[in-house]
Amino acid sequence: MNRKRAIVAFAASSAAALALSACQDQANGGGAGSRDHITVVGSSTVFPFTTIVAEQLINKTPGMKSPAIESTGTGGGMKLFCAGVGAAHPDIEDASRRMKASEYRTCKDNGVDTIIEVQIGLDGVAFAESMSGPKLQLTAVDLYKALAATPMGQPNTAKTWKDVNPALPAIPIQVYGPPSTSGTRDALAELILAKGCDAINPALADKKESDAAGYAKGCTAIREDGAYVDAGENDNLIVQKLQSNPNAIGIFGYSYLEQNKDKLNGVPINGVEPTYETIARGAYPGSRPLYLYVKKAHLTAIKGLREFLSLYAQSWDPKGPLVAKGLIAAPDDVRKRSAEIIKAEATLDPSKLL
Repeated sequence: MNRKRAIVAFAASSAAALALSACQDQANGGGAGSRDHITVVGSSTVFPFTTIVAEQLINKTPGMKSPAIESTGTGGGMKLFCAGVGAAHPDIEDASRRMKASEYRTCKDNGVDTIIEVQIGLDGVAFAESMSGPKLQLTAVDLYKALAATPMGQPNTAKTWKDVNPALPAIPIQVYGPPSTSGTRDALAELILAKGCDAINPALADKKESDAAGYAKGCTAIREDGAYVDAGENDNLIVQKLQSNPNAIGIFGYSYLEQNKDKLNGVPINGVEPTYETIARGAYPGSRPLYLYVKKAHLTAIKGLREFLSLYAQSWDPKGPLVAKGLIAAPDDVRKRSAEIIKAEATLDPSKLL
């Protein structure tokens, strides 16, 4: 898996980890801290926002060691985050979807039982094409028929968009998207494919709760015959592929579309374009919240962790640096509640997870 690393070189963090292994693990006991920098794993979508806050922390705190930030995908990051408490394990998980109940159980089984959940803003699962692309306009049903492994219970044989919908052009279905470890992939399944499936498979929709495995197989499992291309966690690579293949579509967080609006067009879904305004008001079908998950046991142990969270809360306003980078500001009440959670260090109620 291709992992991007920012702020701190991996070699440096590996050396630090070896040195820490010989030290008392203060993070586990809530002491003064045995690691000299913050570590973050998780979503490629949240990655650029966390990087900005890390840079602010360094600029405002003389002597502060640079945080180590890895883009592992939300699912891959959850595995690392939930593996344990202590200096050998990450402090923060960037997430482009909410933590699952099953992931929380893994965390708890490994001693990670006090977790702070903070919604940092909103994002959209954006579909994009080259400026010289065919100017596609798609629906959730089109995307389900094009990308699902077994639409209507049959193996997917659609080769072109016209096979999916006679009103679409006869160009090959080629979609570059995130891997199975990505929260963006989960959001694609839940926000787009599931809605398309439910619209034409009411019998499956009725079994969503009683037969989760059957529903996933028929509605959200993605085809693996080459029409959908796993482009890894490097969303910038998808941008490059779209420029070289103008008939292809790419899937990533809205911030990457915003950063490359001179190169890419957003593809409307159900007649709604992916824009700041449509995502902010929930009109765009792919709108979703973004999160941070933080180990409360690490707040005292890891130098600068509280300050880092405070800087995040100061940066997510509509006129703040994160929105300038592509984050969609959450509504006022959500931002206020998230700031209060950080201030009170209030922990997640697992009964609210699915």
